[in-house]
Amino acid sequence: MPVVVNTPSRAKPPRHWIDLSVEERAQAVKDLSLPAFRARQISAHVFERWEVDPTQWTDLPKAARQEIADAWFPALLTEVSRQSCDRGTTVKTLWRLHGGALVESVLMYYPATRHSAARTTLCLSSQAGCGMACPFCATGQGGIQRNMSTAEIVSQVLAANRLIAAGEIPGASGRVHNIVFMGMGEPMANYRSVLTVIRTLTADGPDGMGMSARALTVSTVGLVPRIKALTEERIPVTLAVSLHAPDDELRDELIPVNRRWKVDELLDAAWHYAEKSKRRVSIEYALMKDINDQADRAAVLARQIRRRGDWTWAHVNLIPLNPTPGSRWTASRREDQDAFVETLERWKIPVTVRDTRGSEIDGACGQLAAVGRSEGLGS
Repeated sequence: MPVVVNTPSRAKPPRHWIDLSVEERAQAVKDLSLPAFRARQISAHVFERWEVDPTQWTDLPKAARQEIADAWFPALLTEVSRQSCDRGTTVKTLWRLHGGALVESVLMYYPATRHSAARTTLCLSSQAGCGMACPFCATGQGGIQRNMSTAEIVSQVLAANRLIAAGEIPGASGRVHNIVFMGMGEPMANYRSVLTVIRTLTADGPDGMGMSARALTVSTVGLVPRIKALTEERIPVTLAVSLHAPDDELRDELIPVNRRWKVDELLDAAWHYAEKSKRRVSIEYALMKDINDQADRAAVLARQIRRRGDWTWAHVNLIPLNPTPGSRWTASRREDQDAFVETLERWKIPVTVRDTRGSEIDGACGQLAAVGRSEGLGS
């Protein structure tokens, strides 16, 4: 399956209020013969109260509500199914987009511990499918359908906040605290929309959601030019690099885009991002049995990190693989995982093993959508 970096435009959704700039929103209310202050009022409903049905907004003139709905609030996400596990604290939703494509989002509540406050994290999708063709990934094996719009991506956040507000997530309160662009798709292959989403999430209300950029994590398999572009934006989001192998020979097999941008070039770009943003980069590494989980590969990874600086510019996040049904790629043995961790710790590389969630509900990205397509629920 070929790698697709520049996704073709197809089945684009209609423009939504969320897609508009502040200036375009002002013009939109003017075009509807409404006073200028209505633009901020509409945005407050969307970004501060997470509401997307203008017909229910009683602080707007009744005659204007349907006009606003028809002009700027098309239906973008239709819930197909929702599954939960971990006593209801992990919820995975399957959505149907305009044109029929299926995507997923996962909402996870983590109770407070001695070391961290309680938090709710949303893993959202940025593309319908993925063009990176990674062989161990359910989404990558399904191919790319299209990029998601800014409004479609943000709508996943609004839906998650409504779920929390409705008391559907045991223990959770308020709103989503952290957002990770680690669902379906390669965020950097949908760079323009993802960047606009980041700006919308971090903009002050009522024009945005007022989140801290430090609460956002953007993942990439290694689109080096886009990492460099994000560096120049000077927005302090966390960069997560899906590395999965420290050497080109193995990474060429696991991550086909590595044939275009090699490990050294990728890690140089990641180091530069850390140096400019003063934000530690997360090195994502899915441990696969007898593939990339050897202790000597951990030593290679440690050397790759240390030779670029010993100021803990990177943190290794080890991921026990959520295997795709029928796949030859399976999770590492516990003893191999432990040896990998111990090797990194000897090199004084910060490392954690990710708390895996969602294995009971087809937790690997793309599995729920793949099931949905097989059952005829989407295109």
